[in-house]
Amino acid sequence: MPRLILPTLALTLFPLAASAGMTLTSPDLTEGGTLPEAQVFNSFGCTGLNLSPALEWSGAPEGTKSFILTAYDPDAPTGSGWWHWTVVNIPADAHALAEGASPKALPAGSIEARTDFGAAGYGGACPPEGDKPHHYIFTLYAMPVESVQLDAGASGAMVGYFANSAIEKATLTVTYGR
Repeated sequence: MPRLILPTLALTLFPLAASAGMTLTSPDLTEGGTLPEAQVFNSFGCTGLNLSPALEWSGAPEGTKSFILTAYDPDAPTGSGWWHWTVVNIPADAHALAEGASPKALPAGSIEARTDFGAAGYGGACPPEGDKPHHYIFTLYAMPVESVQLDAGASGAMVGYFANSAIEKATLTVTYGR
């Protein structure tokens, strides 16, 4: 029994050691849960509110100068998935986005790039009716630069290309089907 005391004491005194790294969470979304109707698209036969979810993050690594945020559906029947949201140049001092931040309440300097819906801004889930539930992966990338040279016309693939130079990333994945 005495051998268990030291490890237990260490976890009590140093709880942060077990939670190192960047995290992405949401009061609207639960990891592995179902996307709420508020974040579902309002077209293509879907009747959601099309609100971007509230997101919160912490633990950005040293050297983070900005963030990139993406929302991607790898299950879309396109051969290349579907980009639902891309935001670049989120300032390093930002730690959250409110629900419905897209398109007018993003931190100053942030740029929403084009999604696969054909325009910049958040586009909610709307998988084909009867298809298996799709995965919606929200990813926050800690970037080593203050800004990437992209504008609102940049494709999700181009944003993804720049995001590959991230220092670290954190994901939050939910599903939705109809």
